[in-house]
Amino acid sequence: MTKGSAPAGDASRLIDGKIAALDDWRGAVLARVRTLIHEAGPEVSEEIKWRGVPVWSHGGIICTGETYKAVVKLTFARGASLADPAGLFNASLDGNTRRAIDLREGDTINETALKELIRAAAALNAASRKK
Repeated sequence: MTKGSAPAGDASRLIDGKIAALDDWRGAVLARVRTLIHEAGPEVSEEIKWRGVPVWSHGGIICTGETYKAVVKLTFARGASLADPAGLFNASLDGNTRRAIDLREGDTINETALKELIRAAAALNAASRKK
């Protein structure tokens, strides 16, 4: 656990609560994304950081799940280093490190491509730790 984060069991419960509190399309999207993350990487852990932001990690942060009025934003901590052949990244494209996917109401999630990104991010974290 890092400074400002909740223990794993507490984090999962807090994410459950956040999803339940978002009683509109954002809660459904965040819940679906969470399911896809765990399907892609069953070993992925959950944390809550930065005043309530869900964070999924494996050997380092894979992505965060922020909710705003108009988007659910998945920010990949090292997204600039990931191949994105499906073109999922559509936000935070100017930086040298992060990349994000903004999901809006009614968007269809390319579940296969998202799972591939999750796996690639976990593999990148694992490779970096071995160096």
